[in-house]
Amino acid sequence: MSTRHSLIGKLAPAFSLPNVNGSPYEFKPGANGKPTAVFFYPKAGTYGCTREVCGFRDALTEKVEFKDSGIQIIGISHDSVATIKAFAAKHDVTYPMLSDESGVARKAYSVSRGLMGLSEGRVTFFIDSKGVVREVFDSVIDFSGHIKAVSRALEQYRNSSN
Repeated sequence: MSTRHSLIGKLAPAFSLPNVNGSPYEFKPGANGKPTAVFFYPKAGTYGCTREVCGFRDALTEKVEFKDSGIQIIGISHDSVATIKAFAAKHDVTYPMLSDESGVARKAYSVSRGLMGLSEGRVTFFIDSKGVVREVFDSVIDFSGHIKAVSRALEQYRNSSN
């Protein structure tokens, strides 16, 4: 997927962040026994972030590897709950969208700024059913590459599980 990240091969950090309704959303890696893709995106409503968020939404219903795996998708940005709520409603997002205004999850996942520090980072973590980070894809510009990277990781995960 991308360059070596310090979390690869380690248990993914747990976190609690507000969802679109402001209620705490608890993520405990591996607790549901399904793989998870946690993606951090720079800013709700921008072109690239809209494409990425909608790409994950569509993949859950259109891509066989997403449907067959039962993968959980979680989107996180530093935007406010109100901003994320409006963004998720406008685009009929079907998975948890979380607000990380304080940056606690970004810090736990070592998500750095992108574009030479000019943008929040866009990083996707593929976490296996046991809660271990297996792949990381980091690209601010290649927003559609994040969905492709998770597709590849799901295929590799499925093949290694057989």
